Amino acid sequence: MAIVTHRKILHIDMDAFYASIEQRDHLEYRDQPVVVGGRPEQRGAVAAASYEARRYGIHSAMPSRVAIQRCPHVIFARPRFDVYRAVSEQIRAIFRDYTQLVEPLSLDEAYLDVTGCDSAIATAKTIKQRIQETTQLTASAGVSINKFLAKMASDVNKPDGLYVILPEDAMAFIATLPIEKFHGIGPATARKMKHLGIVTGADLQRWSETDLVTNFGKVGRHYFWVANAQDNRQVNPNRIRKSVGAERSFAEDLQSLEAMTKALAAIVDEVEARLLKANTMGHTLTLKIKYANYRQITRSRTLEIPMQRAADIGPLAQALLAHHLESHPRVRLLGIAIANLVPAEPVGFEQLSLL
Repeated sequence: MAIVTHRKILHIDMDAFYASIEQRDHLEYRDQPVVVGGRPEQRGAVAAASYEARRYGIHSAMPSRVAIQRCPHVIFARPRFDVYRAVSEQIRAIFRDYTQLVEPLSLDEAYLDVTGCDSAIATAKTIKQRIQETTQLTASAGVSINKFLAKMASDVNKPDGLYVILPEDAMAFIATLPIEKFHGIGPATARKMKHLGIVTGADLQRWSETDLVTNFGKVGRHYFWVANAQDNRQVNPNRIRKSVGAERSFAEDLQSLEAMTKALAAIVDEVEARLLKANTMGHTLTLKIKYANYRQITRSRTLEIPMQRAADIGPLAQALLAHHLESHPRVRLLGIAIANLVPAEPVGFEQLSLL
């Protein structure tokens, strides 16, 4: 199977981005275990962890109470998303000096197609150096011939790493990967694969496309191609987000419909602001409710006319809440997401910022 080799793709991934910004801006945080997120008494979760905190087994999405159990002296920093977005814009401006084919995946990572540059490796080194000079932060870079390989390469030598996967080395690199390290294979799929005897990339390479589709559905075709170093996805600078939303956890459970209605109104205002900023609107509203016992439900409603303003989103969200709320509830989280997005204005197109 011939491997496409004419493209030069970078994956740039900032190192512990949120936590590193906090350590940069607060001298007392440097070389200390830092977690960005809500404190345990706020029933928060870890949004990001410094490398010093990761040595204690702390990772993103972990409840803050678990983080402090693992490291009693961990420092909790309140998120400052306005600062993180501003730094992200500085970094993206650097990317655009080398290529307009930049596909942000989040505030702290992006794919770059640098096929037009003389040397992808030299370009990656220069970008890393400029990021450090401009922001005093480090980034890791993966260099290869497609998105999948570049993404895998960027994780090899973190932090402040640079790793190159040449076309002739691609199959051997993939063969050595533990299956749970494959980008796009989550814990549940990894368990199923191991049950079938697929423990490494080499095991996956021995499976046919037909057998993978039989066992994993359509995504099995993707597993087959990436296992064989094939990924024809283009770097898409006009990638459009699939939904816009916001959610809020509460330090104390909400126990009355009145309190929930008030909290939901604030979330609706935040969603409206994000839709306006993104110049988009959507047909489908999804309400998320998480109860005190961690049971979670989502309820959706799709309208023929798209929504953008709080005056339209609010009543529908409140109706879903009132209709689906359990008796005698204790609610710890509420969220709203707007999907089935369309441009807010029928003429023209504005690239959306992926926040």
